[in-house]
Amino acid sequence: MIAPSKQAFVPFVSVANMMRLVHAIGVEQVMVDLAAEIEADFRRWPLFDKTPRVASHSEIGVIELMPTSDGETYGFKYVNGHPSNMKRGLQTVTAFGLLADVSTGYPLLLSEMTILTALRTAATSAMAAKWLAPKGATTMALIGNGAQAEFQALAFKAVCGISEVRLYDIDAKATRKCAANLAGRGLTVVACATPEEAILGAQIITTVTADKQNATILTDNMVGAGVHINAVGGDCPGKTELHKDILSRAGVFVEYPPQTRVEGEIQQMPEDFPVTELWQVINGQAPGRTDARAITLFDSVGFAIEDFSALRYVHGKLKSLGLCDQLDMIADPDDPRDLFGMLMRAA
Repeated sequence: MIAPSKQAFVPFVSVANMMRLVHAIGVEQVMVDLAAEIEADFRRWPLFDKTPRVASHSEIGVIELMPTSDGETYGFKYVNGHPSNMKRGLQTVTAFGLLADVSTGYPLLLSEMTILTALRTAATSAMAAKWLAPKGATTMALIGNGAQAEFQALAFKAVCGISEVRLYDIDAKATRKCAANLAGRGLTVVACATPEEAILGAQIITTVTADKQNATILTDNMVGAGVHINAVGGDCPGKTELHKDILSRAGVFVEYPPQTRVEGEIQQMPEDFPVTELWQVINGQAPGRTDARAITLFDSVGFAIEDFSALRYVHGKLKSLGLCDQLDMIADPDDPRDLFGMLMRAA
């Protein structure tokens, strides 16, 4: 029997190997690298297939597929969002993803993406803030101190130069957890008792809460001039964090409008509410922050191209780092027309 071809084996990055990869490179360096990869793909945004994610909603959560292709490589991510999982000791978000060769359809990479999604989400936030936040911003309020919080803080430190993070969560245990994890990482960390206290002196406000509801984490009177809001938590229909009056005062920047109008903060607004696509700012086709006193808002819901960038980054690192298993994943008969014969000869 002839041995399977190389294409029959697919590199698989497990959770353990993803953690080894991050430690080998350094978590902040990974975030810097991912921000650069994502920005590079935003620069070639028109080349990608784009579609809103395919979502299956229930009363307790959502399961989604997020596909895209640049014509040479195809990628998709499976991801869920179940806020009630935390009460069961489970993750709110879990994910895995795949890259494939468009010319053959054969998979190139299968990877865990629970950790990788946290990294790419934070990297995308910081990349957007690099273009939209006030120059010289040093202080960020971080409202919502769950699983994504530390990643956001370190991405903004590494990419944007943030030196102080002011933390608030309705669960004080989450704030203590976040503060402990960020200790010794070169940030001044301030635990706050209210969201109003957290935003004092902050030039950047990040909201990253998990409840699946139309919440008002920020009210209009809390937001003054000259700030950048990084709204991460609104990512499905019926789930928002900001009072709609804030949107009316802000310049709103999005990834892919057909998806964001359904899932983001702007689901609260009329269908013709004006937004700017972030890729246009990066390519110099649209203005970003135009005034020191302006309010900018990145209505982040997460888009498939960001996952594609992250998967391709990991795939590239395997060449030097290894840190993967080879899965015998594709049936590879000696004669491509004789799949049945291969099955019978295995008896």
